[in-house]
Amino acid sequence: MSSQGNILKGKFIERPNRFLAKVDIKGRIVESFVPNPGRMLEFMVPGKVIYLRENSAEHRRTEYDMIGVLHDGIQVSIDSNLPNRFVRSLLEKHSLPFFSPYEKVIPEPRHFQGRFDFRLEGEDNTTLIEVKSCTLVEDGQALFPDAPTLRGTRHMKDLVRALEDGVATKAAVIFVVQRHDAMSFAPHDGNDPDFGSALRAAHDSGVDIIPIVTRVINWNLHLQRRIPFIRGPLNFKN
Repeated sequence: MSSQGNILKGKFIERPNRFLAKVDIKGRIVESFVPNPGRMLEFMVPGKVIYLRENSAEHRRTEYDMIGVLHDGIQVSIDSNLPNRFVRSLLEKHSLPFFSPYEKVIPEPRHFQGRFDFRLEGEDNTTLIEVKSCTLVEDGQALFPDAPTLRGTRHMKDLVRALEDGVATKAAVIFVVQRHDAMSFAPHDGNDPDFGSALRAAHDSGVDIIPIVTRVINWNLHLQRRIPFIRGPLNFKN
């Protein structure tokens, strides 16, 4: 599921803005694109071992993408675009056992004033799916989001609306945990209580909450298992 390109190891220096990092590769300071708008404070630590992919695409400011980190001995993928490609591949292979039989996988279908990630069309059913990337794990619990997400909150409300309006017979949100050490999943009310409330309301309205754990192997994601959804709200220390 990863893109082509040579993989290099370096050390994190700093993150001047959300999408740019400075990295030390064997004493050479380079700039790298960060394909993830999340805070990732536990990863953005000077001296942290990070992984870069060379990118020779034209019209790029940087020639590297930061694709992962080594955190507590675990390789963690941080590319927030990878989970969508990963889920699409699984859906097209009918490798996710969570959905009714379907014949078509339609990426980015338009509904309301935006798009969902996928629509599955079967003979008697239509399923709308949102996919979210999750990299934050604390004490074995995966948490989302790691920064406030108005867009994520809107997506939860739109999934509920799709069920209520009859646009879909089923709706789901898949949280792809891009590391293998999570045992359960919960909304991070400490970072965004509105999203936590919207997710619980969606669950109450029939939206299926599907957190899945993956293992990073050669910077591809490999499905491990579905983990329990813990509704919360949880208590977080400031």
